Amino acid sequence: MTIATDDQVTRSRPGLAELIDRIRLCTKHESDPRRTAERVAEVLAALRPTAGLLTPAEREGSAGGYTRHTLHTESAFSISAVVWRPGQITEIHDHLVWCSFLVLQGTETENIFAVDGDRLTRIGQRQRPAGSVSGVAPPEDIHQVHNTGDTVAITLHVYGADLSQGTSVRRTYREV
Repeated sequence: MTIATDDQVTRSRPGLAELIDRIRLCTKHESDPRRTAERVAEVLAALRPTAGLLTPAEREGSAGGYTRHTLHTESAFSISAVVWRPGQITEIHDHLVWCSFLVLQGTETENIFAVDGDRLTRIGQRQRPAGSVSGVAPPEDIHQVHNTGDTVAITLHVYGADLSQGTSVRRTYREV
């Protein structure tokens, strides 16, 4: 049995090695989470990775819910691709760490929420077509993401932590 090394996996994903190197530069000397998220978003916009980072089978997603593919983890950040079939949606949630993302394929719809006293209020909605890039950091990051389109959507996320053993979600919310 042959086990692939991290280096072999990285090389098999076009553009991933350069993306990792450039993100490392962003996280190396930056202490402000919001600024780090912005700098990483600038890297995503400049490099424009494609859905070709994933295998054809990974790009299909799952009928059971959106699918996360971890592409790289290290102490300062993690890179994941999320595949959303039409109609798939997250819970309303916020995060522990900064996040930057790029819509690789399809359209992502994001509902934005704020806490008003003891109520959760939807304050906006963003439609992000392929090519859209953003960077966010807590605490103003309560949202719900879904694919309202009729084709598979794929998003690439960079989180400011090693998520190999966990998640970036801090809390989930219920809309009342």
